[in-house]
Amino acid sequence: MIAPAITRRSFALAAGAAVAVVAVPALRAQARIEKPRLSLAVGGKAAFYYLPLTISEQLGYFRAEGLEVEISDFSGGARALQALVGGSADIVSGAYEHTINMQAKNQFIEAIVLQGRAPQIAMGVSTKTMSGYTSLADLRGKKIGVTAPGSSTNMVSNLVLSRAGIKANEVSYVGVGTAAGALAALRSGQIDAMSNIDPVMTMLEQKGDVKIISDTRTLKGTQEVFGGLMPAACLYTHVEFVQKYPNTCQALANAIVHGLKWLQTAGPSDIIKTVPDSYLLGDRALYLASFNKVREAICLDGLLPEEGARTALKALASFEPTVKVDKINLARTYTNEFARRAKDKFKA
Repeated sequence: MIAPAITRRSFALAAGAAVAVVAVPALRAQARIEKPRLSLAVGGKAAFYYLPLTISEQLGYFRAEGLEVEISDFSGGARALQALVGGSADIVSGAYEHTINMQAKNQFIEAIVLQGRAPQIAMGVSTKTMSGYTSLADLRGKKIGVTAPGSSTNMVSNLVLSRAGIKANEVSYVGVGTAAGALAALRSGQIDAMSNIDPVMTMLEQKGDVKIISDTRTLKGTQEVFGGLMPAACLYTHVEFVQKYPNTCQALANAIVHGLKWLQTAGPSDIIKTVPDSYLLGDRALYLASFNKVREAICLDGLLPEEGARTALKALASFEPTVKVDKINLARTYTNEFARRAKDKFKA
């Protein structure tokens, strides 16, 4: 019996169906989230430094990517890093320079998406305990508040002081957090100066409690302090995690870049409606003033610039003896692979 002739159209349909049968499972496998439940550590979540994280959480962008993210908030970035190293966190929302510091200790962690393109850290002296301040030399022997010892606020303070010949062991660092406790520590005279992030610093500045002596809340100020671009908050994790859970890392990057895209056009009222009331520290107007001051420091597309990585390494090496420029492989401190795909997806 002769089989019926196969027309060109029926052959094409059959071939298409066969391809679909093969392709659909492949696509599903590619999109499968290997680790849908994650623990994320952050140090001072209410700060603008981590605003993209909060936006992505509050607007449901992590859930939209198939992730269930449990966020633990610590007093500072150094504590969040400890959570990752200790195994109680999968991911950290923290300062990029931690990836360099850890590599200097032969531990490899990698940034997968950038949230801030400037550190947004200001350093100021107390108008109460240092009313006669004239130069950085006056800070020798003083108490300086930072979010937490070893955090990026500590790093910026070290950098600023080193340029005046003051070593880290010639001052006393006090961890004060990033919220009401930081305000109270400065106003009560417990500390003489502070290196911190917004909204805390703008609130102290506008109330006349501090005199700002170094400011990286703008791109111009960052250029003046660091001599170039300086990447700030990012999501980072162990290199092994990135290799084992690439789809999970892609989903995380997608959620953050989605938040960055939203922030590009968000107005003050949008921000107020989205962040928790506790973030406002009791003063809505000052919170919005703080946001306007740091807005340009928020990353646009999640990509970490190569020039910024070099700036961070140079800055750390200038005051941190364990960090040697010729010993650090910057290519192993970050990847733009996930952010690039997320940028294409959301047209960021």
